[in-house]
Amino acid sequence: MQEKQLFEYAVIRIVPRVERQEFFNVGVIMYCASANFLQTKYELCEQKLAALANDIDKDDLKKRLDAFEKICAANKTAGEIALLPAAARFRWLTAVRSTIVQTSPVHAGFSQNLNETLNRLFNELVK
Repeated sequence: MQEKQLFEYAVIRIVPRVERQEFFNVGVIMYCASANFLQTKYELCEQKLAALANDIDKDDLKKRLDAFEKICAANKTAGEIALLPAAARFRWLTAVRSTIVQTSPVHAGFSQNLNETLNRLFNELVK
């Protein structure tokens, strides 16, 4: 039987108008130090976006979400942040910021299968 591994995760949120503090969840970012695991899963629901802020540049928003994925994958095209160790990339991505793409506070848990846990969290918190 596979041992449970400690992991951390945060929910990725779209905050169309920061001053109103309204948001909707679009993804999950998950990190496990012992497995050197850093992945994100997201999906932008354009209907939700249109309901909260129809004037948002969807292409720009998709680029911002793609950047999360590239940084998690250590893709060099994502810049210097992508070259940092996984822990530093996770902390950078989950740092508090006042912008259209934000993350929830970081939460922890235990998992026997990190990919399954990422999918479960995505389905529970985003879908």
